[in-house]
Formats: sequence, structure tokens, C-alpha cells
Amino acid sequence: MKLISMLSSFMIPLILFYIIGYGVMNREKVYDIFIDGAKEGFRIVIGIAPTLVGLMVAVGVIRASGALDILAGLLVPVGKLLQVPVQVLPVILVRLFSTSAANGLVFDLFKEYGTDSAIGLTASIIMSCTESIFYIMSVYFLSVKVKKTRWTLAGGMIATLAGVVASVLIANRMLS
Repeated sequence: MKLISMLSSFMIPLILFYIIGYGVMNREKVYDIFIDGAKEGFRIVIGIAPTLVGLMVAVGVIRASGALDILAGLLVPVGKLLQVPVQVLPVILVRLFSTSAANGLVFDLFKEYGTDSAIGLTASIIMSCTESIFYIMSVYFLSVKVKKTRWTLAGGMIATLAGVVASVLIANRMLS
């Protein structure tokens, strides 16, 4: 176990040195390539910033207006069918749009119910078994100019449903 811990501590610096060494061995201008990449990264950030701001504002408005609670209330029958605690439903909805906003909801659940509770455990596992589909589709697809998303949304929603079901099963198994 100590060997794995030691290797993981050195892995990122080793990878960086390998990349730099490889570039130097091939007589590449490593620093210039790095600067060009950083410039391109900033251009991408500037291009997607309006989308990020729009997503953050939308999630904030939905949460502050009470619409999130109404939507979660509509999903209670589905939640009961899947054995998802009612308190976790808002986390699932927000997670589709924003990881950081969903983290805020999970931290609120931790404060109220505790991290080792069934609700806290289920919310934690859901956060690691699901993805922010709409964020990815809007930000990443926009940055690489993907126009035809075809089955991305349907696939993402099916994967999220599978992640939620797996999370509930894993949490129930861990608690029993």
C-alpha cells in the first residue's frame, strides 16, 4: 500500500518530465508549444464563458424560486419506485446541470442528516455515479463545435438512471 501511495505522489511530476523530455529529445520548442496551448485554452474559456454563466444563473434561479422543490415533488412516485430517498431527488435534478450546485445540496444533506446516514451515503454515491449531462453538452460540445448531438442526451439520461439505481443498490447494500 505504501508503494502505491508513493507512486501516486510522483506520477504527475513524472508524466510532466516525460512530456518535456520527449519534446526536448525530438528537438521541439516545448515552451513555445506550451504557450500556444495556453493561449488556445484561454480562447476556449472566453468562448464558453457565456454558456457557463447562463447555466449557473439558471440553476440559481430554479433553486431560489422553489421550482426545484416542485420538480422534485413531481418525481416522488418515481423515486419511491426506485427506492431513492425523497431528500436526494433535488440532488439528482441539479446534478444534470451543475456539479458544484449539486455539491452544495449534498453538503446541506450532510449537515441535516449526517454523512453516514442512508441519505448522505446515497447522495454521495449518486454524485460519483452520475454526470452533469447538460453542462457537458453545452460547454464541451460548444467548445469543439459539435452541432449534431444525436443520441447524446438519451444516452446520458439512461446512464444517469443506471447510476441512480446502482447508487441506491450500493448504498442499501453498504447499510445492511
